[in-house]
Amino acid sequence: MTFIHAVILGIVEGLTEFLPVSSTGHLILASRLLKISSTAFLSSFDIAIQVGAILAVLVLYGKSAFMNFKVLKRLCVAFLPTAVVGFLLYKLIKHVFLDSIPVVLGSLFLGGLFLIIFERFYDARKTGSAELENISYQHCFFIGLFQSLAVIPGVSRSAATIIGGLMLGLDRKVIVEFSFLLAVPTILAATAYDLLRSGNAFSDSQFGLLTAGFAVSFVVAIGAIKFFIRFVKKFSFTLFGVYRIALAAILSLSL
Repeated sequence: MTFIHAVILGIVEGLTEFLPVSSTGHLILASRLLKISSTAFLSSFDIAIQVGAILAVLVLYGKSAFMNFKVLKRLCVAFLPTAVVGFLLYKLIKHVFLDSIPVVLGSLFLGGLFLIIFERFYDARKTGSAELENISYQHCFFIGLFQSLAVIPGVSRSAATIIGGLMLGLDRKVIVEFSFLLAVPTILAATAYDLLRSGNAFSDSQFGLLTAGFAVSFVVAIGAIKFFIRFVKKFSFTLFGVYRIALAAILSLSL
């Protein structure tokens, strides 16, 4: 991997982390298109680079959300299912899922199809609380279960949590913001665990690549978050579903 590769992947991560299109899936596909060798470092890079995007959430929402104890408790409950699944399936995720193009393309296609079908039948009038701190703990736990599906690259963490929240009757803007916030403990924990397992094998130059990707993803993610918040106020996720299906179809012919 070169510095240019790290910058490109940082842009991809920042643009896709909070959209319902799977940032991990896009990173895997981008790496393959850039002909970057599949190594343990690349798998770790795809995990750790997401911290840059998470920093964008802390900058934009830190004071209003993470200083609110009621919101923090709800995030902890929602984080638990993914923590358990991620810990138990760590080796499968890193050494099988993160290296499988068929898994990514299949998940992108099926996820896109599901988004389109869901939006076709979703009744926006059946919405619950318009406040993060009023989401029930039961709903938080089920949102966490939905998020745990995203250990499969291509599923999309944000899509799983947002659609899960909408199915539970939550307000669209509220579940989108909750999904942003839930990404913080989820990705920080995944990155910390992965670095503890394999970080001592990285060279100084590889840590430099991580830093470059981290910085780029942070800057790009700030714009992506602001765009997505404006988008969900006016539009459904059908366009993202169409995009996922088109991307999977096109790349299945070229990869």
